[in-house]
Amino acid sequence: MKIVNQNIQIDGIDKKILRDLMQDARTPILEIARNVGISGAAIHQRLRKLEKSGLISGSKFVINPKVLGYTTMAFVGIYLDKAMSNPEAVKQLQKIPEVLECHYTTGNWSILIKILCKDNEHLMHLLNKEIQSIAGVSRTETFISLNQQIDRQIQI
Repeated sequence: MKIVNQNIQIDGIDKKILRDLMQDARTPILEIARNVGISGAAIHQRLRKLEKSGLISGSKFVINPKVLGYTTMAFVGIYLDKAMSNPEAVKQLQKIPEVLECHYTTGNWSILIKILCKDNEHLMHLLNKEIQSIAGVSRTETFISLNQQIDRQIQI
C-alpha cells in the first residue's frame, strides 16, 4: 500500500528505510541497504527525496533528562487575558529553557506548555517567578506527570 501525499509517494521500501532509522537514526546506510535489498546509493537517493519532501526533518540524539537531574515533567495550561497577548507570551516562553513544547489550544487555555524541571521547588519557581510574570498571563493550571507511559512517533 502506498501513502500518497501531494508532495510525496511512500512505497514499501521507503517505509522499511524509515522504520530502521526511526528505531535508531545511527543505523549505517549499508546495513539498511542489506536489510531492504537495494544498494546504499539507492538508500541515499531515497533519503534525499524524503528530506526534500519535508517528511524527514532531521535526526537528533535523545538526551535522558533524569541523568541531568530533571525529574519533574509538567503540563501547564496558560490563561491569557487577551488573544492578542499570544505572540508576545510565546516569545517570552521561548526564553525559558525548561519549556520544551508550546501549543496554542482550543478550550479554556490559550496556550499549553510542557516543561521539565529538576524537582517541585524548581517547578514552583518557574511558575511563580517566570511564567506567571509574563505580561498577559492571567493564571495557570498545572498538571505534573507521574510517569510517561507512551513515547512514540506516528507509525509508518
